[in-house]
Amino acid sequence: MLFSLRMLLLCMHFVVASLLGLLVSIFRPFNPDNSRLAARIYALPALRIMGVEVDFQAEELLRHQRPAVIVANHLSNYDLFVFGIAVPHRTVTLGKKSLKWIPLFGQLYWLAGNVLLDRGNAIQAKQAMQATTDTLQHKDVSIWVFAEGTRGHGKGLAPFKKGAFQMAINAGVPIVPLCGNNYVRALNLNKWHSGHIILKSLPPIPTTGLTLDDMPTLMAQCHAQMKACIDALDREAGTLPA
Repeated sequence: MLFSLRMLLLCMHFVVASLLGLLVSIFRPFNPDNSRLAARIYALPALRIMGVEVDFQAEELLRHQRPAVIVANHLSNYDLFVFGIAVPHRTVTLGKKSLKWIPLFGQLYWLAGNVLLDRGNAIQAKQAMQATTDTLQHKDVSIWVFAEGTRGHGKGLAPFKKGAFQMAINAGVPIVPLCGNNYVRALNLNKWHSGHIILKSLPPIPTTGLTLDDMPTLMAQCHAQMKACIDALDREAGTLPA
């Protein structure tokens, strides 16, 4: 019963939050701070509806020196709500072009200044990545990327895609890792207190002086640091595999 009520309230909230975000973005289209504002509109009420306890250990991320590439692990569709509280000022995200077809949300995602990639079109994807690299070099904007490229559903940190690291090296900006415990393993929306979520940011990983030849090492370093952090967060939150 509680699960059904929460799903109904989350759906209603999603529509209302999308409309509010659209209203803001229409009056200031493509403003790089639209994503942060929209993320808060989605996240803060949704986390209360879900009844999760959130331990936020990522204050340094909110104050990070721009520009940077923020790399986070991707867990579930609830990440829109969970990670929404961690989006810093002047931060946009990379997302699939198909997102724009989601009613209300897709239009908001576009107007909020986020970058839509057509991964099925190599030429257009390359052009978009080059434009994003130029943005990192010449504008006071950070880029948020779920580097696994897909949701992990609590199965652990998957291998990373190259795009985020290629952008960071080409632009000479640091990687800022953000880790969340595998909350979906224990999330039970049919309970009043449905789960425990911990978000923790790690120190920036510099890329100054690196070349694309260094990219495999950079990816391995970031993956190892994040995996160790996520494992520690799982132990702290009690979300280890059964």
